[in-house]
Amino acid sequence: MQFGIFTVSDVTTDPTTGRTPDDTERVRAILTIAEHADQAGLDVFATGEHHNPPFVASSPTTMLGYLAGRTTNITLSTATTLITTNDPVKIAEDYAMLQVISEGRMDLMMGRGNTGPVYPWFGKDIRQGVNLAVENYALLRRLWEEEVVDWQGTFRTPLQGFTATPRPLDGVPPFVWHGSIRTPEIAEQAAYYGDGFLHNNIFWPVDHTERMVQYYRRRYEHYGHGRADQAIVGLGGQFFARKNSQDAWNEFRPYFDNAPVYGHGPSMEDFTRETPLTVGSPQQVIDRYATMREHVGDYQRQLFLIDHAGLPLKTVLEQIDILAEDIVPALREINDSQRPAHVPSNPPSHAERVARARAEGKAGDAHVVGEDRWTGRRAEDEAAATATRGAAFGL
Repeated sequence: MQFGIFTVSDVTTDPTTGRTPDDTERVRAILTIAEHADQAGLDVFATGEHHNPPFVASSPTTMLGYLAGRTTNITLSTATTLITTNDPVKIAEDYAMLQVISEGRMDLMMGRGNTGPVYPWFGKDIRQGVNLAVENYALLRRLWEEEVVDWQGTFRTPLQGFTATPRPLDGVPPFVWHGSIRTPEIAEQAAYYGDGFLHNNIFWPVDHTERMVQYYRRRYEHYGHGRADQAIVGLGGQFFARKNSQDAWNEFRPYFDNAPVYGHGPSMEDFTRETPLTVGSPQQVIDRYATMREHVGDYQRQLFLIDHAGLPLKTVLEQIDILAEDIVPALREINDSQRPAHVPSNPPSHAERVARARAEGKAGDAHVVGEDRWTGRRAEDEAAATATRGAAFGL
């Protein structure tokens, strides 16, 4: 099972000192955090994508391309790649380039984002958010899987005889996750293509997360990719840990109480009870996250948000060490010891996907061009019908 960290790249005042880092300092701190996570032995570093203050991660591929040359083992990913407002042609080329540079040590997560104004900033209509996600990703798949693409859709100019460069590494596109908190159409999209689904549940009760993940699993099996329990699932989460639980509460409370990310809403006591936020000792973090599989089944990736709310860089690096040394080994043992043999322990690596493609005699998993081979429906049609189906499951 993979364990790692993700950043939302917020620039937040440290409430204990009153100091606010500037954008340059925050970007450089994120790079240090990622390199430290690699050195500590974590499996994944992921960055969000934002185009508005107080966030600074506006160019994920620039950051991850730099980190590809500075790290050794860690998988470099996005916590959101905005499939709605980025041109799918540019996504195809940017992430194929990152795949080549990192020698396959990367993947990415598609998402619509949670900042409404980003749509008009990039010339898009937020009312078309789901339709943009569906159409743009269908084109992205073709750009990676077909050398020459002729295409016409609703939201961008047509393509005639277009070839995206560079071509995917070894002829196999990057592995893709689809991230959504509350939209069944996105879970449907992930299931349709046999991609991963990540529910970033940092602000949500576990029963909501359970419904979303189980819906994705059912649809994954429906489309013939494997059994429902073999679907590739990831979760978000967040914690703050110290050796002594009360020390953790005392240290983290001013950050929680003042951070815009928590909205000055529920108390820390309420928030830790109702969401995955865990503040306490390493053992308390272990106990909390060891129960996640009881709700979502055996899953493959757990990411933690730990560099937010104005926490100083020194503290974040200490949290990475606690995660890598005291928490991950126990969680890995618990989850892997209970995982059935037929359920993947990790998302598919680049090498595994290349081997599969070669065994099947093709350059990649290119089954989705036009209609799918099971139901005769296109991804666009399937997603359009999903809202009603999702409502029936309480999503």
